[in-house]
Amino acid sequence: MIIRRYKDEDCDIVSKLFYETVHSVNSKDYTAEQLTAWANNADSLKVRRNDLLKQYTLIAEIIGVIVGFGSIDKSGYLDLLFVHKDYQNQGIATALCNELEKGYLLIKTYASITAKPFFESRGYSVIKEQEIERFGVKLKNFEMQKKNAT
Repeated sequence: MIIRRYKDEDCDIVSKLFYETVHSVNSKDYTAEQLTAWANNADSLKVRRNDLLKQYTLIAEIIGVIVGFGSIDKSGYLDLLFVHKDYQNQGIATALCNELEKGYLLIKTYASITAKPFFESRGYSVIKEQEIERFGVKLKNFEMQKKNAT
């Protein structure tokens, strides 16, 4: 596996990966209506194209196939972290986080129900449970943070 910087030409693949991951991996914790509100089509992440370019966004590849991506902003907000549905539990999210978290004393994220145990295993703690609304649909997530020993 290699970890590299995101390039704008990755956007189509990353957007499709995001959609497929949300609709398969998160389906055990969210309803079909919630999944659609979260990622309504295969292009749903394209509206965040500028965020992906502005933030420190990394891509994980295995033999030239994009298998995951993650992003963090300058304040230490871990914004996105998604691993392809066919490459779960192979250390990809861990490898991405290991790189993304470097240099930050405090990292904050909003974790889905599905991702919460992963972040807890990395030393994040829940600040609060909350409901957000997307397209009139409520989704539960968790504001979490981690203090780094960096």
